[in-house]
Amino acid sequence: MVVRIVTDSTSDIPPQLIKELDILVVPVYVQIGEKFLRDGIDISHDEIYDKVREGSTKITTSQPNPHDFADVYQKLSQETNDIISIHLTSDLSGTYNSALQGKDMINSPVNVEVVDSRTVSMGLGLITIAAARMAQKGKNMAEITEEVKSIAPNTNVFAMFDTLKYVLQGGRLGKASALLGNLLNVKPMLTIKNGKLSPAGVSRTRKKGLDRLFDIVKNTKHPYEVGIVQSTTSDETITLKERLSSLVDKSHIYISRLGPALGSHGGPGTLILAVRNKLPVPSR
Repeated sequence: MVVRIVTDSTSDIPPQLIKELDILVVPVYVQIGEKFLRDGIDISHDEIYDKVREGSTKITTSQPNPHDFADVYQKLSQETNDIISIHLTSDLSGTYNSALQGKDMINSPVNVEVVDSRTVSMGLGLITIAAARMAQKGKNMAEITEEVKSIAPNTNVFAMFDTLKYVLQGGRLGKASALLGNLLNVKPMLTIKNGKLSPAGVSRTRKKGLDRLFDIVKNTKHPYEVGIVQSTTSDETITLKERLSSLVDKSHIYISRLGPALGSHGGPGTLILAVRNKLPVPSR
C-alpha cells in the first residue's frame, strides 16, 4: 500500500499539486467575530483580504481540533497502513499537538508519523510535496520520514510585508516585535529560525525587496525547488518566477496564493519565498 501524506492548510500548496500528488489537507480555522470558518473552504482568499482591509471585525485563527485529525486518519486507514502527517512549526501553532492527539484517538492499527516541519507556508509545502513524490515512487514510511527530516532544515522561508501591522496584531512575532516595531514605513522581511519568526531586514521599496528575494535564491548554494506565495500581488509573483527561472528549473518553481488563515496575519501585499536546497548524495 502507498504511504498517504497529510498536511494542514497553512502549507499553501497549489491546488493542482494537491490533486496530482493525492495530498490530504486538514484546514485550520479562521474566526471572524463569532463565526469559525474552515481555511479555504468556508472563506475564500479574496474574502479574507476584503475583511482585513475593512478592519471592522476582529480576525483570529486556531488550529484544527484533534477530532479533525482523528477523522482524517481513520478514513485513510481504510486504504493504507501508513500515514505521514506534516505540519507547521509548533512554535507558532498548536496544530502539531492536535495532530498528535488525533493520532491517539483513532481505533485502527494504522501507523501515523506526525512531523513538526519547523516552518510554514510553502516551506511546509515544499517538504510535503517532496514526501508525496516519494510516496508515489513507492518509498516506505521509514524512508520518507528520514528524508523529510533531512529536507526540513534545508528549506528556508522569507516573507516580505507591506506592513507588520497585521503580524503584530496576531501576537506571533514575539521578541522580534521589539526590533521591528518602529519600522512600519518600510517593507519589513521576516524568516523562520528554529521554528520561530525572526527579523530578516527591511527594504525601502517593494522593488528592492523583490531584488533581495531574488538574491537570496541566487546566493543559495544548491537551490532545487522554490515556492512563491502572494496575497494580493499576482503580477509580482509572475515576474519573480521569470527572474528565478535563470537559477532554478522552471518546473521546480511553484506559484500559489496565501491562504485565508496566514493571510489574515500577513495582510495585503504579503509575498513569501520558500527555497529548498538540494540534498547532497550520500557517499557509499
